[in-house]
Amino acid sequence: MLPELRVLYFEDLEVGLSETLTKVIASSDVVGFAEITGDRNPIHLSEHFAARTPFGTRIAHGLYTAGLISAVLGTRLPGPGAVYISQTLNFRAPVRIGDTVEVTVTVAELVPERRRARLTCTCSVAGEVVLDGEALVKVPKKEEADPLAIRMGGRPTA
Repeated sequence: MLPELRVLYFEDLEVGLSETLTKVIASSDVVGFAEITGDRNPIHLSEHFAARTPFGTRIAHGLYTAGLISAVLGTRLPGPGAVYISQTLNFRAPVRIGDTVEVTVTVAELVPERRRARLTCTCSVAGEVVLDGEALVKVPKKEEADPLAIRMGGRPTA
């Protein structure tokens, strides 16, 4: 199930505002990511190969997990209209097929003169941080809003 769209404008953001998405990592997700990116490293695709690695089993691509951060940024916080400027990523632990990843994005800083938001990003499995970092995004003001985002299912906030 895809996350419901929520449109937030720069004026709606405040330090500490947070959004969380939860996703169970399916084998089909990992195979699909490999097909799209061309990253066919057998640690992601072959149980036989992965069994001989320190992980003992297949793991998801690190950038697939990082992509879940993008899902939060593009759909919920801040949502449609936000433009990625940069992202740092620290890979802390593997994500295995069947793991439930909890992605939390929190507003850490607002830069009003540039309409930028610095966001902390954390991905966890069973309470263990598997990936963390920071994103910098440009967020539109209400007066600059693209009405298409609202027609596509997002709702402006009051």
